[in-house]
Amino acid sequence: MHEIIKGMNPKTVYVAGPLFDEGERWWIEQIEQTITEIGFNTFLPHRDNPEKTSETVQTIFENNRDAIRTSDLVVANLNGITTDDGTAWELGYAAALQKPAIGVFTDWRKRFEGEEVVNLMISRSLDTIVQSLDELVSVLREYREESK
Repeated sequence: MHEIIKGMNPKTVYVAGPLFDEGERWWIEQIEQTITEIGFNTFLPHRDNPEKTSETVQTIFENNRDAIRTSDLVVANLNGITTDDGTAWELGYAAALQKPAIGVFTDWRKRFEGEEVVNLMISRSLDTIVQSLDELVSVLREYREESK
């Protein structure tokens, strides 16, 4: 398994990704459901925060930042022409805290030539990139077994 996550006992997964339309929310909820069905707790920003208003944006920022800090693992939806800027920040913050992270990239559009799937700063913030929910299940099960 990936050295950074080996030996950890994950309890909470921060689920990162864009939330700007119904399709993005549906997909991130599919990712979150996949994670909870394996037995992990999750923090899902649009579910676990107040509605976004001018009065709540600071609270939402602090809740998300603190949830990343206290999580054991980050799983991020990387789909799209580019990785969502909020997701990129969440992954960067998790990397600064040396949190393990898994990227989910099912988008068939090619961003780069050769082997690079996402921007190198994103890919180097991740322990692995999976290309389906089935692959995510396999990686999370392996992660859970190796961290016992």
